Amino acid sequence: MGFLSGKRILITGVASKRSIAWGIAKAMHQQGAELAFSYQKKKLQSRIENFAKELKSNIVLLCDVSSDKNIKFMFNELKNFWKNFDGFVHAVAFAPIDQLDGDYLTQVSREGFITAHEISSYSFAAMAKESCNMLNEQSSLLTLSYLGAEKVILNYNVMGLAKASLEANVRYMANSLGKNNIRVNGISAGPIRTLAASGIKNFKKMLSHFQSVTPLKRNVTIEDIGNVAAFLCSNLANGITGEIIHVDNGYNIVSINQLNY
Repeated sequence: MGFLSGKRILITGVASKRSIAWGIAKAMHQQGAELAFSYQKKKLQSRIENFAKELKSNIVLLCDVSSDKNIKFMFNELKNFWKNFDGFVHAVAFAPIDQLDGDYLTQVSREGFITAHEISSYSFAAMAKESCNMLNEQSSLLTLSYLGAEKVILNYNVMGLAKASLEANVRYMANSLGKNNIRVNGISAGPIRTLAASGIKNFKKMLSHFQSVTPLKRNVTIEDIGNVAAFLCSNLANGITGEIIHVDNGYNIVSINQLNY
Protein backbone atom coordinates (compact mmCIF):
# COMPACT_ATOMS: atom_id res chain seq x y z
CA MET A 1 0.00 0.00 0.00
CA GLY A 2 1.25 3.48 -0.87
CA PHE A 3 0.92 6.65 1.17
CA LEU A 4 -1.92 7.89 -1.09
CA SER A 5 -4.05 4.76 -0.71
CA GLY A 6 -7.70 5.74 -0.35
CA LYS A 7 -7.14 9.22 -1.82
CA ARG A 8 -9.06 10.45 -4.85
CA ILE A 9 -7.25 13.13 -6.85
CA LEU A 10 -8.24 15.05 -9.99
CA ILE A 11 -5.36 15.76 -12.39
CA THR A 12 -5.58 18.64 -14.86
CA GLY A 13 -3.15 19.67 -17.56
CA VAL A 14 -1.91 16.39 -19.03
CA ALA A 15 -1.14 17.03 -22.70
CA SER A 16 1.53 14.41 -23.41
CA LYS A 17 3.78 11.96 -21.59
CA ARG A 18 6.33 14.74 -21.26
CA SER A 19 3.86 16.82 -19.24
CA ILE A 20 4.69 17.56 -15.62
CA ALA A 21 1.08 16.60 -14.86
CA TRP A 22 1.77 13.14 -16.30
CA GLY A 23 4.76 12.70 -14.01
CA ILE A 24 2.57 13.70 -11.08
CA ALA A 25 -0.22 11.33 -12.12
CA LYS A 26 2.22 8.40 -12.41
CA ALA A 27 3.73 9.08 -8.99
CA MET A 28 0.32 9.36 -7.36
CA HIS A 29 -0.87 6.15 -9.01
CA GLN A 30 2.25 4.36 -7.76
CA GLN A 31 1.38 5.52 -4.24
CA GLY A 32 -2.16 4.12 -4.47
CA ALA A 33 -4.27 7.14 -5.40
CA GLU A 34 -7.43 6.79 -7.44
CA LEU A 35 -7.28 9.35 -10.25
CA ALA A 36 -9.55 11.39 -12.49
CA PHE A 37 -8.39 13.51 -15.42
CA SER A 38 -9.59 16.61 -17.21
CA TYR A 39 -8.78 17.81 -20.72
CA GLN A 40 -9.22 21.23 -22.29
CA LYS A 41 -10.21 20.52 -25.89
CA LYS A 42 -12.27 17.82 -27.56
CA LYS A 43 -9.37 16.84 -29.80
CA LEU A 44 -7.42 15.73 -26.71
CA GLN A 45 -10.16 13.43 -25.40
CA SER A 46 -9.03 10.11 -26.90
CA ARG A 47 -5.39 10.75 -25.98
CA ILE A 48 -6.22 11.52 -22.35
CA GLU A 49 -8.57 8.54 -22.16
CA ASN A 50 -5.71 6.28 -23.24
CA PHE A 51 -3.39 7.86 -20.67
CA ALA A 52 -6.03 7.44 -17.97
CA LYS A 53 -6.46 3.74 -18.78
CA GLU A 54 -2.74 3.19 -18.21
CA LEU A 55 -3.27 4.42 -14.65
CA LYS A 56 -6.46 2.39 -14.11
CA SER A 57 -8.81 5.38 -14.41
CA ASN A 58 -12.01 5.66 -16.42
CA ILE A 59 -12.82 9.23 -15.34
CA VAL A 60 -11.96 11.72 -18.07
CA LEU A 61 -13.81 15.05 -18.09
CA LEU A 62 -13.88 18.05 -20.42
CA CYS A 63 -13.05 21.39 -18.80
CA ASP A 64 -12.05 24.74 -20.28
CA VAL A 65 -10.88 26.68 -17.22
CA SER A 66 -11.49 30.02 -18.94
CA SER A 67 -15.22 29.47 -18.32
CA ASP A 68 -16.85 29.31 -14.87
CA LYS A 69 -19.75 27.46 -16.51
CA ASN A 70 -17.35 24.79 -17.79
CA ILE A 71 -15.68 24.44 -14.40
CA LYS A 72 -19.06 24.00 -12.71
CA PHE A 73 -20.13 21.45 -15.32
CA MET A 74 -16.94 19.42 -14.83
CA PHE A 75 -17.39 19.10 -11.09
CA ASN A 76 -21.06 18.21 -11.53
CA GLU A 77 -19.94 15.45 -13.90
CA LEU A 78 -17.33 14.31 -11.39
CA LYS A 79 -20.13 13.80 -8.84
CA ASN A 80 -21.38 10.96 -11.03
CA PHE A 81 -18.20 9.09 -10.09
CA TRP A 82 -17.11 10.59 -6.76
CA LYS A 83 -19.44 12.22 -4.27
CA ASN A 84 -16.39 13.51 -2.45
CA PHE A 85 -12.70 13.58 -3.23
CA ASP A 86 -9.35 14.57 -1.74
CA GLY A 87 -7.91 17.29 -3.91
CA PHE A 88 -6.74 18.30 -7.34
CA VAL A 89 -3.60 19.18 -9.23
CA HIS A 90 -3.81 22.45 -11.16
CA ALA A 91 -1.28 22.14 -13.99
CA VAL A 92 -2.80 24.74 -16.28
CA ALA A 93 -1.05 27.84 -17.65
CA PHE A 94 -1.24 29.88 -20.83
CA ALA A 95 -0.11 33.13 -22.41
CA PRO A 96 -0.38 34.08 -26.08
CA ILE A 97 2.79 33.14 -27.96
CA ASP A 98 3.58 36.75 -28.85
CA GLN A 99 3.91 37.50 -25.12
CA LEU A 100 6.81 35.05 -24.68
CA ASP A 101 9.51 36.61 -26.82
CA GLY A 102 11.48 39.84 -26.57
CA ASP A 103 11.41 42.82 -24.25
CA TYR A 104 8.64 42.70 -21.65
CA LEU A 105 7.30 46.23 -22.07
CA THR A 106 7.51 46.05 -25.84
CA GLN A 107 5.54 42.82 -26.00
CA VAL A 108 3.03 43.06 -23.15
CA SER A 109 -0.55 43.87 -24.09
CA ARG A 110 -3.72 44.31 -22.09
CA GLU A 111 -5.26 41.24 -23.69
CA GLY A 112 -2.15 39.12 -23.17
CA PHE A 113 -1.84 40.25 -19.55
CA ILE A 114 -5.46 39.43 -18.75
CA THR A 115 -5.36 36.07 -20.52
CA ALA A 116 -2.18 34.95 -18.75
CA HIS A 117 -3.57 35.83 -15.33
CA GLU A 118 -7.03 34.41 -15.97
CA ILE A 119 -5.85 31.00 -17.17
CA SER A 120 -2.69 30.62 -15.11
CA SER A 121 -3.81 32.04 -11.77
CA TYR A 122 -7.52 32.78 -11.41
CA SER A 123 -8.51 29.32 -12.64
CA PHE A 124 -6.89 27.77 -9.55
CA ALA A 125 -9.14 29.78 -7.26
CA ALA A 126 -12.15 29.21 -9.51
CA MET A 127 -11.70 25.44 -9.34
CA ALA A 128 -11.30 25.52 -5.56
CA LYS A 129 -14.36 27.72 -5.13
CA GLU A 130 -16.53 25.41 -7.19
CA SER A 131 -15.34 22.15 -5.63
CA CYS A 132 -14.79 23.02 -1.97
CA ASN A 133 -18.12 21.49 -0.93
CA MET A 134 -16.92 18.17 -2.39
CA LEU A 135 -13.52 18.13 -0.71
CA ASN A 136 -12.93 15.82 2.24
CA GLU A 137 -11.08 16.96 5.34
CA GLN A 138 -7.32 16.63 4.89
CA SER A 139 -7.67 17.34 1.20
CA SER A 140 -4.79 18.97 -0.65
CA LEU A 141 -4.77 21.36 -3.61
CA LEU A 142 -1.59 21.72 -5.62
CA THR A 143 -0.46 24.03 -8.42
CA LEU A 144 2.69 24.51 -10.50
CA SER A 145 4.81 27.63 -10.59
CA TYR A 146 8.26 28.63 -11.87
CA LEU A 147 11.19 30.77 -10.79
CA GLY A 148 9.99 33.50 -13.16
CA ALA A 149 7.52 34.41 -10.42
CA GLU A 150 10.44 35.59 -8.28
CA LYS A 151 13.14 36.68 -10.70
CA VAL A 152 13.34 38.06 -14.22
CA ILE A 153 13.67 35.20 -16.73
CA LEU A 154 14.46 36.21 -20.31
CA ASN A 155 11.42 35.84 -22.62
CA TYR A 156 9.17 34.56 -19.80
CA ASN A 157 7.66 38.04 -19.60
CA VAL A 158 3.99 38.24 -18.60
CA MET A 159 3.96 34.61 -17.46
CA GLY A 160 6.31 35.66 -14.67
CA LEU A 161 3.69 38.08 -13.42
CA ALA A 162 0.95 35.48 -13.76
CA LYS A 163 3.01 32.96 -11.77
CA ALA A 164 3.66 35.59 -9.08
CA SER A 165 -0.10 36.05 -8.89
CA LEU A 166 -0.52 32.28 -8.66
CA GLU A 167 1.93 32.04 -5.76
CA ALA A 168 0.05 34.77 -3.88
CA ASN A 169 -3.13 32.88 -4.72
CA VAL A 170 -1.68 29.81 -2.98
CA ARG A 171 -1.18 31.76 0.24
CA TYR A 172 -4.61 33.39 0.26
CA MET A 173 -6.36 30.14 -0.65
CA ALA A 174 -4.44 28.29 2.08
CA ASN A 175 -5.66 30.82 4.61
CA SER A 176 -9.22 30.66 3.34
CA LEU A 177 -9.48 26.86 3.26
CA GLY A 178 -7.43 26.12 6.36
CA LYS A 179 -10.51 26.25 8.58
CA ASN A 180 -11.82 23.25 6.62
CA ASN A 181 -8.54 21.36 7.15
CA ILE A 182 -7.74 21.70 3.44
CA ARG A 183 -4.16 22.47 2.45
CA VAL A 184 -2.96 24.47 -0.56
CA ASN A 185 0.60 24.42 -1.89
CA GLY A 186 2.61 25.02 -5.04
CA ILE A 187 5.68 23.49 -6.63
CA SER A 188 8.15 25.81 -8.34
CA ALA A 189 9.55 23.41 -10.92
CA GLY A 190 12.83 23.65 -12.74
CA PRO A 191 12.66 23.92 -16.55
CA ILE A 192 11.49 20.79 -18.35
CA ARG A 193 11.08 20.25 -22.08
CA THR A 194 7.29 20.10 -22.22
CA LEU A 195 4.86 21.21 -24.94
CA ALA A 196 4.12 24.35 -22.95
CA ALA A 197 7.79 25.23 -22.55
CA SER A 198 8.39 24.91 -26.28
CA GLY A 199 6.68 28.28 -26.74
CA ILE A 200 9.46 30.10 -24.85
CA LYS A 201 12.22 31.37 -27.12
CA ASN A 202 15.69 29.82 -26.62
CA PHE A 203 14.33 27.24 -24.19
CA LYS A 204 16.97 24.66 -25.19
CA LYS A 205 19.68 27.14 -24.23
CA MET A 206 17.95 27.64 -20.88
CA LEU A 207 18.07 23.88 -20.23
CA SER A 208 21.77 23.73 -21.04
CA HIS A 209 22.55 26.66 -18.76
CA PHE A 210 20.42 25.19 -15.98
CA GLN A 211 22.27 21.90 -16.06
CA SER A 212 25.67 23.58 -15.98
CA VAL A 213 25.08 25.82 -12.96
CA THR A 214 22.53 24.05 -10.77
CA PRO A 215 24.12 22.52 -7.63
CA LEU A 216 23.09 18.97 -8.58
CA LYS A 217 24.44 19.41 -12.13
CA ARG A 218 21.47 17.87 -13.88
CA ASN A 219 18.09 18.81 -15.27
CA VAL A 220 14.89 18.18 -13.36
CA THR A 221 12.63 15.31 -14.44
CA ILE A 222 8.87 14.91 -14.32
CA GLU A 223 9.52 12.04 -11.90
CA ASP A 224 11.31 14.41 -9.50
CA ILE A 225 8.32 16.72 -9.48
CA GLY A 226 5.82 13.88 -9.37
CA ASN A 227 7.31 12.41 -6.21
CA VAL A 228 7.19 15.75 -4.37
CA ALA A 229 3.64 16.34 -5.57
CA ALA A 230 2.54 12.94 -4.28
CA PHE A 231 4.08 13.72 -0.88
CA LEU A 232 2.39 17.14 -0.68
CA CYS A 233 -1.01 15.61 -1.43
CA SER A 234 -0.57 12.91 1.21
CA ASN A 235 -1.22 12.98 4.94
CA LEU A 236 2.56 12.89 5.43
CA ALA A 237 2.47 16.62 4.59
CA ASN A 238 -0.41 17.52 6.94
CA GLY A 239 1.60 20.35 8.49
CA ILE A 240 2.47 22.05 5.19
CA THR A 241 0.21 24.66 3.63
CA GLY A 242 0.64 27.97 1.84
CA GLU A 243 4.12 26.98 0.67
CA ILE A 244 5.92 27.13 -2.66
CA ILE A 245 8.35 24.20 -2.75
CA HIS A 246 11.24 24.50 -5.20
CA VAL A 247 11.95 21.31 -7.11
CA ASP A 248 14.77 22.62 -9.29
CA ASN A 249 17.92 20.82 -8.12
CA GLY A 250 18.84 23.90 -6.12
CA TYR A 251 18.92 26.36 -9.01
CA ASN A 252 16.96 28.98 -7.05
CA ILE A 253 19.76 29.31 -4.46
CA VAL A 254 22.45 30.12 -7.02
CA SER A 255 23.67 33.61 -7.84
CA ILE A 256 27.04 33.33 -9.58
CA ASN A 257 28.09 29.71 -9.42
CA GLN A 258 31.51 28.29 -10.19
CA LEU A 259 33.19 30.22 -12.99
CA ASN A 260 35.37 28.63 -15.63
CA TYR A 261 38.86 30.17 -15.61
